[in-house]
Amino acid sequence: MTDYELKKLSRKELLELLIKQTQRTEVLEAQLAEAKRQMENRRIVNQNAGSIAEAALQINGVFEAAQAAAQQYLDNIQACSARCDKMLADTKKRCDAMEKKAEERVAAFKADVEKLQTEWKNLD
Repeated sequence: MTDYELKKLSRKELLELLIKQTQRTEVLEAQLAEAKRQMENRRIVNQNAGSIAEAALQINGVFEAAQAAAQQYLDNIQACSARCDKMLADTKKRCDAMEKKAEERVAAFKADVEKLQTEWKNLD
């Protein structure tokens, strides 16, 4: 509406126009408030999405560290097991050698005893 058209309106028409404009302003303000609320909700969702993504990355880091620690533990267990197997094999070799020496000494001792018995019998 132009200025000229507004000047020709009566007081009643101007008040009606003002009431319509006020009602329209109230509707627009309500729509604006709703749009702001939705925008704030989206901002919160976006912030939370960022937080969730960051948390997921941090959790991934924790899982990776746990996996590395578990792998290191398994590697240590395998190395320890290999050392124990080697020690067992070495001990078995030493025991076998000691057993063989003991059997040789027993055989030599038996031979000496038999020789002495034979000599004792020949003395009689």
